[in-house]
Amino acid sequence: MLPSVPLHPLDLTIVTLYLVGTIALGAWFARAQRDVKDYFVSGHRVPWWAIMGSIVATETSTVTFISVPGFAYGADFTFLQLVVGYLFGRVAVSVLFIPAYFRGELLTVYQLLGYRFGPSVKRFAAGLFLLTRSLADGFRLYATGLVLAALLLSGSQGSSAVGAWFGVHDPATATLILSMIVMGVATIVYTFLGGMSAVIWTDVIQLIVYLAGAIMAAIILLGKLPGGWPAFVETAAAHHKFRVFDFTWSIGRDYTFWSGVIGGAFLTTATHGTDQLMVQRYLCSDSPRQARVALLSSGVLIFAQFVLFLLIGTMLFAFYTGPGAAETSAFTIGGRVQADRIFPHFIVSQLPPGIVGLVIAAIFAAAMSTLSSSLNSSAAASIADFYMPATGGRRSDAHYLAASKTLTVFWGVVQIAVALAAIQISQSVVTEVLAIASFTNGIILGVFFLGTFTRDVGERAAFAGIAVGTAVMFAVWLSGRVSWQWYTLIGSLTTLAIGALAGAVLSGRSRQKQPIAQP
Repeated sequence: MLPSVPLHPLDLTIVTLYLVGTIALGAWFARAQRDVKDYFVSGHRVPWWAIMGSIVATETSTVTFISVPGFAYGADFTFLQLVVGYLFGRVAVSVLFIPAYFRGELLTVYQLLGYRFGPSVKRFAAGLFLLTRSLADGFRLYATGLVLAALLLSGSQGSSAVGAWFGVHDPATATLILSMIVMGVATIVYTFLGGMSAVIWTDVIQLIVYLAGAIMAAIILLGKLPGGWPAFVETAAAHHKFRVFDFTWSIGRDYTFWSGVIGGAFLTTATHGTDQLMVQRYLCSDSPRQARVALLSSGVLIFAQFVLFLLIGTMLFAFYTGPGAAETSAFTIGGRVQADRIFPHFIVSQLPPGIVGLVIAAIFAAAMSTLSSSLNSSAAASIADFYMPATGGRRSDAHYLAASKTLTVFWGVVQIAVALAAIQISQSVVTEVLAIASFTNGIILGVFFLGTFTRDVGERAAFAGIAVGTAVMFAVWLSGRVSWQWYTLIGSLTTLAIGALAGAVLSGRSRQKQPIAQP
């Protein structure tokens, strides 16, 4: 357990101002909304640099903010191999998919599948997105609550009141519940009010906040290292902390050159090319060129960001293991270092008032940027892929806008409920659910590959690919012998191969359709 240290009034003020400011920004953008096009794609008026910042902020969760430094503490810089794969994946998305997003007025990426394969495939993909997004981001809210509870725990009256309301008497659990509810409600409010415009522009602010928090923490941490930068480099080099490449060939091993670069490329092609969470940002730009610039430039920024996080973790290693090392009992359990506790422990025990508040606001920012995007994209998929087709598009613009806002609240409540339920679920189950969410990306990517690279694959052949791809992925997952970094590649290529084979068999019985990436 981290030390119970009441927050300084300055820290509380900074966190409160941050939360109030995000809600006020959402209210500001609510003024310009007239229809679902404004609410979900900001009228295609967002500049590329804001979309770039939003992509990076959404890609960075609190788990990233805390766990990547923890990875570097216990290992080295081999995490960057995965980030290199992210860069290749961005190039693939910009070439294969972005041109198709601007052929027509899209609100969701799954509408492309509807045009290519029919409404059943579109609804399947959108439904799978809604299910896995709600589970994954509900558990991310829970994981963020764990971090914030460790930082905020002080036996405050507020957390006690919340605990009493839920019948919880343990201060740690009460503070966890309070953290999740405050973060969830604040995110719902500003996303409900401002729609995608609020999401993107608060993402830009949140990016600045969490990078400022990380940079300030790094500067203070470096200042506390005996001997400064030269001694740090010497200590890190002596322990091989700057190693980037691992060319070991093992399909069950994470963070090798092969799983990182190849697996990471397929993973990013899926998450940034076929997931509504990211694609919705490209749809907010006014042209394919602007969308490409935003996506590719985000890769440069994400690489620099991960270098910063890894440096922080390596400096933490030097601080807690080098000459004059600080006490480590707060994050050592049973003789083993709990890597995800290291950075939070440093924050509460070593940073001065004001900076602690900034870093806590940064953790809020990293979480809320992902959650707000999830709520808006979930509402978009619900409206565009289910509700509008069901009503034939016959309702008024005002009706669909009101329904969109109602669904934003609905999905927010669902994610808070998942986060609260996660308190009662074992950590192993949480990990397994998140693993399921990760390999479903490969199935959807495989369907997009079918739509892009084939002409004779129809609805039934696509579902054949989906069925076999899903079965194969469950077998891979249950075996426990394959690194999660290969999941997307295996799932997508299996779905593509089986769908193409089924399409060849059935091609004589169905008319050919144009690939989704072709004019």
